Amino acid sequence: MNLTSQAVQVEPVRGSRDVACIATRDKIMKRILDVFGSLMLITLLGPLMMFIALALLLDQGMPLIYRRRVVGCNGEFDAYKFRSMRKDADRVLQLDSQMRLAFEENFKLKSDPRITRLGSFLRKYSLDELPQLFNVLFGEMSLVGPRMITEPELEKYGDGKNLLLSVKPGLTGYWQVYGRQEVSYAQRVQMDIDYIAGWRFGWDLKILLLTPYRVIRGRGAY
Repeated sequence: MNLTSQAVQVEPVRGSRDVACIATRDKIMKRILDVFGSLMLITLLGPLMMFIALALLLDQGMPLIYRRRVVGCNGEFDAYKFRSMRKDADRVLQLDSQMRLAFEENFKLKSDPRITRLGSFLRKYSLDELPQLFNVLFGEMSLVGPRMITEPELEKYGDGKNLLLSVKPGLTGYWQVYGRQEVSYAQRVQMDIDYIAGWRFGWDLKILLLTPYRVIRGRGAY
C-alpha cells in the first residue's frame, strides 16, 4: 500500500461507543491518573533523566531536547524527546531523496543513519521519550492514548481522523504494547482507532502494567 498517497481504510469497531459519550467520571479519573502518574514518574526517574542529559551533552552537545511538532485534541504542540539524532538530521533527510521517500511511507526508517550510537540505545528502551512526562503533566498528552503523530500523517487516518483528534496522544498505548514497529502502518492506524472506540479506564491500567515489560525487552523499537 502506498501510504503517501492513500488514506488507510479504517474498519468499524463492534461494540464501540462515541468518545463524546464517555462518562465525565472516567475522564476525570484519567486526568487524575495522568497528573499523579506523571508527577510520580518524574520524581522517580528524575536522576535517570539528568544522567541521560549529561551523557547527551558530553556526546553531542546542545541541544539536548528535540521538539517534535505533533497534533492533539487541542491543536498542535511540541512533544519533548531527548535528541537521538545528529544535529543536521532534518537537512540530511531533505537532501537524500531515497531516504525521504522511504521515510514518507511509514514515517520511520528501520536503519536510520541519522541516529547516533547513544540515540540508538535510548530509542531501543524508549528512554528518549521520558521528557514527554512533562507533556502529560501539562495536559497536552496522556499516559495512555493513541500514537503521537505529525500533521502530514493525519490525512492517512481517513475516516478515523476526527476520532483520533478527539483524544490526547499517549506516552504509551495499545500500539506500543502490542505492536510497536513490528506491525504495518495500516495496522498501527487500526490499533489506534480500536483503542479510542473501545476505550475503558481499566484498559489504560492494563496497558500501563504491560508497558515496562515491553520497554525492557526493547523489541520492535528503533
